Amino acid sequence: MTAVRLPTELEQKLDFLAKEKHKSKTEIIKEALESYFHEAENEKDSFELGLNYFGLFGSKAGNLSTDYKRILKEKINAKRSIN
Repeated sequence: MTAVRLPTELEQKLDFLAKEKHKSKTEIIKEALESYFHEAENEKDSFELGLNYFGLFGSKAGNLSTDYKRILKEKINAKRSIN
């Protein structure tokens, strides 16, 4: 069993909601906790949220993060040879 101390404002809101819904305060607290736990279990981190978008608008070259120095040197040398 768990006891919880609520601030006066939350206690008043809980009382009002319990009367409005014709439920006990315990039932409302249990439902709220179940909802909270369900959301927390299904919560995705920023990587998971962006997974479908990574590389979507990129260059389609998968080596840019590792070969950027070589690629940059090649572009600079190519530009110098044109002039």
